[in-house]
Amino acid sequence: MEITALRKRFTVDSTISDVLIDGQFVGHFLEDQDRGLEQTMNLAQITARKVKGRTAIPAGRYEVAISYSNRFRKLLPLLLAVPGYEGIRIHPGNVAADTEGCLLPGLFFGANKVLDSRAAFTAWFLRIQAALRTEKVYLTIARDPTAFQAFTSALPKLNQAA
Repeated sequence: MEITALRKRFTVDSTISDVLIDGQFVGHFLEDQDRGLEQTMNLAQITARKVKGRTAIPAGRYEVAISYSNRFRKLLPLLLAVPGYEGIRIHPGNVAADTEGCLLPGLFFGANKVLDSRAAFTAWFLRIQAALRTEKVYLTIARDPTAFQAFTSALPKLNQAA
């Protein structure tokens, strides 16, 4: 199974992606701010840009497993080998404050939030769980380059206004 998240909506508080499972649009992910991290960067480069608890994971391709989360006390999807991060999961939530690098699913989105997160999570979790019985599951995170460039070009202006 291939899950694709295309980051398209960027703010200083969050990042919202369009999500496809095996090429079919299923909803959105909400993450922390995208600070331009890439899976190919070394740990020092990632650490230099990362703001703990407020930075989206590096763009790249990750294997997905299901394991028990001590924090949430239930089985959840876990992204494996995310450089500079530990315990990155897909779990319900609605706003950036609900994540510390994790991906929050939603059927719809608004300003810095996703909606119907539990419904999206339940549907996607069942599909991931079923797929893992017979195949590996991967999540690829990429950016809409035009939207990301517009966002990063505006950052100095946003920072001066703050």
